[in-house]
Amino acid sequence: MKKKAIISVLSKQTEDTDDVIEVVTPGNFYKKDNTYYAIYKETKISGMEGTTTTLKINEDKFSLIRSGSTTSKMEFHKGKEDISMYDTPYGTLELKTKTKKLVVNLDDDGGEIFIDYIMSISGHKPQNTLLEINIKTQQ
Repeated sequence: MKKKAIISVLSKQTEDTDDVIEVVTPGNFYKKDNTYYAIYKETKISGMEGTTTTLKINEDKFSLIRSGSTTSKMEFHKGKEDISMYDTPYGTLELKTKTKKLVVNLDDDGGEIFIDYIMSISGHKPQNTLLEINIKTQQ
């Protein structure tokens, strides 16, 4: 059963403490089989207006899927590397991610996800990035 939720996504580069992006938005949260899903619409503030973001969450795997004006599928598995294409209105970028740490603490009422990963974009210097997600369902 889908529940309304408040979804907070905070992303920061560990080398540059000023580079913090946080989005707090309403969305939906539900469980299907053994997988949790959180879905929300991006806003103009995020720079991805017209995009729907789906977070697909298991104990050992996290997927961030975007469709609309921006399209991508990033997957995070502890200790593994992933290559994905990130399509934007301005062009396509190749993203490489290597997950150092993935902590999932969710139940049917929401919870938290923490990801520590290294990301490089089309040959640029790799950036260590922290992603903190908090999901709170509303009764």
